[in-house]
Amino acid sequence: MLWVGCASSRPVVLAPLRHPDDTLGFRNETLWSYSRDPQTGRQVHERREPPPDYTLRCFVLARVVKQFHIHARFEPAAAPLDTEEYRRRFRQVLARSTRTASPEADRIVFPGFANLRAFSVAHEAMMRTEAGGAWQSYFQRGQWRMVLPFSRSGQVKEAARLAAAVRANTAPALHVFTFPALTVNHAVVLFAVTETPAQYVFDAYDPNAPDEVLVVTFDLEHRTFSLPPTAYFVGGPVNAYEVYCRLWR
Repeated sequence: MLWVGCASSRPVVLAPLRHPDDTLGFRNETLWSYSRDPQTGRQVHERREPPPDYTLRCFVLARVVKQFHIHARFEPAAAPLDTEEYRRRFRQVLARSTRTASPEADRIVFPGFANLRAFSVAHEAMMRTEAGGAWQSYFQRGQWRMVLPFSRSGQVKEAARLAAAVRANTAPALHVFTFPALTVNHAVVLFAVTETPAQYVFDAYDPNAPDEVLVVTFDLEHRTFSLPPTAYFVGGPVNAYEVYCRLWR
């Protein structure tokens, strides 16, 4: 497969993103506990006590997974490095573009580990510190698009673009939301797709539940994305679009 994401300056062969190997071993926590009101069916929430210490970073973690997929390489047989050198290399990965992949020879090497999951488990504290703050989820450059109308025909085109990006192994990061309700405002990373005459079924890495595969469905008849019930969303229709793929998104 070739790199054919939203923006590209040169073709780069990419392997598929593998779950869970190529994802993070720690999670983004939510500030609130969510449930469905049995009388109204609506989503309700209450603040978690004590509050978790690592929250509101779903976009941050989705970006990290994408950037490692397109810019990093692991060499398990090589001698491991100290934490500060890994920190330096982690920063190098995050400094690279989210829109264009690095050729294999130019990738940042992480010796001593087989994959991102193993590395993130061993160096969780460092990665949590360096990955970025919650403000980077709130002010992700593509958030502006959420407030504009989304046509059904536009969502059909977005679903087709996402399917092409997944088939090209670019690990597209997806913003899913219910604005203006904001019962969900979340980012995931797509890594597989099944297409039928009725729908696209995407498999996704979910920063809130990294050990599970989140299924994102696009119904071609109703031209709508949907999420299943999760610990942070009662499930149902959402709008969606790719982020970290253009200068303004």
